[in-house]
Amino acid sequence: MQPVIIEMNKMLLHLFVSAAVLTAPVLSAQLPKLRVSENHRFLVREDGKPFFWLGDTAWELFHRLNREEAIQYLDNRARLGFTVVQAVALAELDGLNAPNPYGHRPLIDNDPTRPDVKDGPENDYWDHVDFIVREANKRGIYIGFLPTWGDKWNKKWGTGPEIFTPANATTYGEWLGRRYRDAGIVWVLGGDRPVENNTHKEIIRAMARGLRAGDGGNHLLTLHPTGGQSSAQYFHNEDWLDFNMRQNGHVAEYTGRYDQTRADYDRTPAKPVIDGEPIYEDHPVSFDPKKLGHSIAADVRRPLYWDLFNGAFGHTYGHHSVWQMWAPPRNPVNNPLMPWSAAINQPGAAQMQFGRRLIESRPFLTRIPDQSVIVTDRVPTSVPGAGRYAFVATRDLDGTYAMVYAPVGRSFKVRMPVIKGPKVKASWYNPRTGDTTAIGEFPNSGDREFAPPNNGEMLDWVLVLDDASKQYPLP
Repeated sequence: MQPVIIEMNKMLLHLFVSAAVLTAPVLSAQLPKLRVSENHRFLVREDGKPFFWLGDTAWELFHRLNREEAIQYLDNRARLGFTVVQAVALAELDGLNAPNPYGHRPLIDNDPTRPDVKDGPENDYWDHVDFIVREANKRGIYIGFLPTWGDKWNKKWGTGPEIFTPANATTYGEWLGRRYRDAGIVWVLGGDRPVENNTHKEIIRAMARGLRAGDGGNHLLTLHPTGGQSSAQYFHNEDWLDFNMRQNGHVAEYTGRYDQTRADYDRTPAKPVIDGEPIYEDHPVSFDPKKLGHSIAADVRRPLYWDLFNGAFGHTYGHHSVWQMWAPPRNPVNNPLMPWSAAINQPGAAQMQFGRRLIESRPFLTRIPDQSVIVTDRVPTSVPGAGRYAFVATRDLDGTYAMVYAPVGRSFKVRMPVIKGPKVKASWYNPRTGDTTAIGEFPNSGDREFAPPNNGEMLDWVLVLDDASKQYPLP
């Protein structure tokens, strides 16, 4: 009788899994689908209009916040112009075993083929995820949806346990894909853990296949790598990877980290690239607060422009308290400085929208990185600079505008003929306030020196050069 009972149990499990996979979508479409632009450099909406990814890392959003807190957070991020919130279904901080605020866990017996789903609304973990996704979409925010944090397939660090195999990753991915088929999301695989062997790669590929099978290809896919790494290192040539995501990580220096966004931009075949985790605001710099202290708003502004001007199609911000949704009496991870509810009002978060406004003020889909706009100084470590003080430049492929990010108040020269028109209109854009100051119009010839309105090592500026005949408004 024992073999018969075992076989019956297997059949019941198969039926349970099949029913879970065939669950109808639970959310209706509220946001337009996203796709890769024709030139493979940007994301656009289904009607072809450019999409600026201004993201926030809220990894523990589904796991730690109740509904009222989630609304508080989403209202804040919508008001500040964020378009994406990156959050994890099976969260890092004991997300399998520590229940959400309503006492619910995501899986039965930590089995990815058995999501803990109960009849009726607001009765289980996934109902809570549904609520947050729905409320984000209502506010015009897409969810950068991580099916799992990486320690669930590679316990390099974190709480684990390792629960995924290529077989169950496909099943779990298909269930998720079907459930959120019509939601405003982007799938983000990986989850800050090394891809060390073929088994890890196969788990990720299997989950990607499952997601595509479940959602019918409705959503873009990418991968969130470990610090200083890129999805391109593992999967650049694979068809399921729609765009590359970097984690340039929690360092404040340009060289060796943020300049690598350009390296991914230059890969072939061309794929869009974004920094999905730069240095967080109020984070221990390079994880060494005794030597380097904690980051400030200036430290998170610089990567915004470094990444954008090196070819990124958008940018992700983060705060050290917000990613973990920390508040007393929770155990803090790596010494956050304040509760998440205070951290959402830190200045760096509010200043991210100024970068978005600047980029959206000019032709979007023809923008390219171009360091040749900047004239190298007699002392190159001054201009274009190095470390925290690296200058970067971007321009329009058609020569209608160019921009130079100056992280310090230091005079520098630019090559005026990068602009095609006979006259160049110049202005200073303030990344701290979003204000613009007109400089004037100049003949389009030779090299010209510009001096920022204020000198100072934390007073960054963007020089905007326009073909005067285009009559672009001040950014």
